[in-house]
Amino acid sequence: MAERIDWKPRGVVGGAALARQSPAGRFAPDPRLAPFVEHLWTVAWDLGGGPPVTRETLPHPAVHLVIEAGRSGLAGPTTGRFTRILEGRGRVLGVKFLPGGFRPFWGRPVSGLADRVLPLQEAFGDAGAALEAAVLACGDDEDGAVAAAEAFLLARLPEPDPEGLRARAIVARIQADRSLTRAEQVAEAEGLSLRTLQRLFGEQVGVPPKWVLRRCRLHEAMARLESGEGLDLAGLALDLGYADQAHFTRDFKAVLGRAPGTYARQEA
Repeated sequence: MAERIDWKPRGVVGGAALARQSPAGRFAPDPRLAPFVEHLWTVAWDLGGGPPVTRETLPHPAVHLVIEAGRSGLAGPTTGRFTRILEGRGRVLGVKFLPGGFRPFWGRPVSGLADRVLPLQEAFGDAGAALEAAVLACGDDEDGAVAAAEAFLLARLPEPDPEGLRARAIVARIQADRSLTRAEQVAEAEGLSLRTLQRLFGEQVGVPPKWVLRRCRLHEAMARLESGEGLDLAGLALDLGYADQAHFTRDFKAVLGRAPGTYARQEA
């Protein structure tokens, strides 16, 4: 049976409210997949004839393998805001790969997948179509669907890539250390040239280190604003490493489509 893990929404617009209303499933990967996969996830909805519902996320630097009737695909890192309109009844199974975790399966730079969704058959040939059929045949059996996805990956299990593991560690460092606000700082902390760091991220993560830094700051801002802890916008801006509140507001609005104060009022 798949092991469920706690879900702490980060990057989901209105994530705190969503977790209370319709928690998604999160499952720990098979230990053999742990160097590559962060978790598997499921989302199900039944609107019972009600109006469509819009869900938005600010995605992480990750590749997702997504299986859903009529919409399955391999989704590379999404650099903008992701919006999905849910209608009727549906169910999705996904595999979220760790930064640096998909490159060994793919064998090519992950930057080529940025802002792209490839049909499973294009990405994996007939095996992709077979995977979709196996997962969809499980219906509401989440354990069976997770097992089918894991079996697909285990049949193709590569050796861990030292460069992928390094990229993963650097992303984790960026996420944990808010004093890192520029790619040059990250490169210096890691003993790399900026060019080498950028090349590593292009190969293994799919997006530049500057983008990862910005996205981590915005995720933190969203969480603080939703909790009510970030209502001192000037203090929040400085805490996140912005030069001033105006810079923070411009950055937040450019990506989230609304000013921080508006977001706090809508999502609190």
